[in-house]
Amino acid sequence: MARRLRAVLLIPVLVALVLGGARVKRSVDTWQDADDAVRVAELVQAANKYASDAINERDVSVIPLVQNGKASEAVTQARAITDADAQAFDRAVGRMPDSPGLARRVALVRAGEKQLPGLRANAFTDRMSGVQTEESYHLVQHPLMEISNELGFGSSNQASFGRTLYAISLTQAAESLIRAIGTHLLVEDRDALAQGELEVQLASFRSYAYLEQVALQEYLGAGTSEDVTLLQQALAAAEKKGEQQVSDAAAAAEADGRTFVAPPAMEQMISEIASGKPTSELAARGITPETFFAASTLGFDAYRGIQVDLADTALANARDIADEARNDAIMNASLVLAAVLLAFLLAAWVARTMSSGMRRLSASAIEIAGQRLPTVITQLSQAAPDRAGAEVAPIPITTTDEIGEVARAFDHVHREAVRLAAEQALLRGNINAIFTNLSRRNQSLIERQLALITDLEDHETDPEQLENLFRLDHLATRVRRNGENLLVLGGEKPAQQWDQPLALVDVLRAAASEVEQYERIAFAGIPETQIHGRAVTDLVHLLAELLENATAFSSPRSEVTVTAARLPDGRTMIEIHDRGIGLTPDDFADLNHKLANPPTVDTGISQHMGLFVVGRLADRHAIRVQLRPSGADSGTTSLVMLPDSLVHRAAGTESDADTLTLAAVKTPHASRYSAATLASLSDLDSGTDPFSGYEAWDERAQPAPATQTLPRRVPRSRRSPDAGGTDGKRED
Repeated sequence: MARRLRAVLLIPVLVALVLGGARVKRSVDTWQDADDAVRVAELVQAANKYASDAINERDVSVIPLVQNGKASEAVTQARAITDADAQAFDRAVGRMPDSPGLARRVALVRAGEKQLPGLRANAFTDRMSGVQTEESYHLVQHPLMEISNELGFGSSNQASFGRTLYAISLTQAAESLIRAIGTHLLVEDRDALAQGELEVQLASFRSYAYLEQVALQEYLGAGTSEDVTLLQQALAAAEKKGEQQVSDAAAAAEADGRTFVAPPAMEQMISEIASGKPTSELAARGITPETFFAASTLGFDAYRGIQVDLADTALANARDIADEARNDAIMNASLVLAAVLLAFLLAAWVARTMSSGMRRLSASAIEIAGQRLPTVITQLSQAAPDRAGAEVAPIPITTTDEIGEVARAFDHVHREAVRLAAEQALLRGNINAIFTNLSRRNQSLIERQLALITDLEDHETDPEQLENLFRLDHLATRVRRNGENLLVLGGEKPAQQWDQPLALVDVLRAAASEVEQYERIAFAGIPETQIHGRAVTDLVHLLAELLENATAFSSPRSEVTVTAARLPDGRTMIEIHDRGIGLTPDDFADLNHKLANPPTVDTGISQHMGLFVVGRLADRHAIRVQLRPSGADSGTTSLVMLPDSLVHRAAGTESDADTLTLAAVKTPHASRYSAATLASLSDLDSGTDPFSGYEAWDERAQPAPATQTLPRRVPRSRRSPDAGGTDGKRED
């Protein structure tokens, strides 16, 4: 099988080799093109610097050559800078790629360079007029400037990038000519000019001013929004610098005692010079060779800064592209070599993965059926409604072959099972919400009913009628406890909670007062134990359910006995004994299991609502409840173990008269807890009795039993914790 797999993989390996080789070839070609673009960008950068310094040399030479007829130190320095730029350009030409377009443009530059020595010798002399001198430098500058158009590799807008660079170079050249001709017009003796020469100079001056505006429009059209912002910032900085220069010149003139006339804006100076006004009139308005040259130089430098920035950006972009192309070529070559190696290892790996995939699929399916799915369903059955959901971890097989398809089929079955369980959990949550809503609605009505009955009791003097009101009060109290059962089924707590410690005997009285046959309940040996306030409400409810069950399933003529004792370890045991027909051992085991592990709300709860509520309340406070046979006699004993965290002996406190009367209470008490028929019990697992050994308590810790039958009706001041008034209650 492994050999067959290798044979099948041979064809795709060969195809991968061919395609990979072609891709590597393209990457290498791209790398070469990008490297050529870097050298072109370096050439453009050198050419633009060469061109800028060449025309700057011309502008710097105007005043010295026109006024003195010989080169000054500034002229000599400017020419040295131009010569250094020429050498840097020559080095860039030596590295440039072999391209017909570049070769043609460099040839034009060389032709212009041949004119440069003659230009320098004849500039601003009788052999070469001013405008002719200024325009002749164009033979060197313009071919250098046009090399920018060779930028065209690397990105979709690289060609327009070159166009933008050319436009700003043209703007700089026009500004330079304006500076040179304008300065020439301001320093030259116009009377010595030949006829018509002044008009030629003025016409050239106007045309180059217009050309600058055209070049700026070209820049704005070719450039991006960032390029436009860059231009605006450069011109704003130049304007601010010009204002500072004027301010400094005015301060210096004032210090020397000279009169200083601030020059107008650059546009106004150009307009005044172009009008042909005499230099004296221009000087009176602050337009002198120095002020005009300084103002024009600010614009020249601004354009040059943009030109340098664009050239540097073009070079940086080209280098980035070249680096990326080189890395891509290396990566592609590495990937192709790695693919060839991996292809030969793939067959063996596929053979192993197929067999191991089948083993994983089998093991995962068994795990899902035997462990994961039952666990998720159990979790969902116990989850709150807002958390009824579970993520299904897929089988760890990600292949798309037949094994993978079977794994996805198992995942689909798994998800459907979990989805159904989640829907059931959500349904149970909705049922709980219905229980809670119904209970809240009924509680409000019952509270109003109890308040009305209480008011009638307070104003009734007829004993027989008062007895009927007491019975009606008791029935309403039991109905309210049924409403409390709905809250427990819905997973909610009562809206009102007792928030002060209460004697255990009063808790037992409150529970007995909620039982229909309360006359049959007798208390014996109740210790002076205090119950923590947070558990009073639920404990009364729990005991009332157990007492209701004990009275309902025993003879009406028998007595239900309630005893309690405090254990040495701090816990308290409550026992409820009835003399009913009793239960079988299997029944005890089943009921005790349900008490220890309250089941989820389902249709079976309607048959065992009482003990379900008991189990829920006991679990809420870590109370342990168990049913067991009543020794040799028939009947059932309910054991309620209260943890030491819920009980304590209130040292130094006086119990009221009711608490000190450790007696049986038989009261139709109108407490807030509703009666649930504990018709069917839910219980713990059979097995070792969790309360075994309690018979060995220290008898000295147990009070002497005392049994007494109290009046059938407890006065309102002695009712259960929540009967009448609001003292000791808190709203949750």
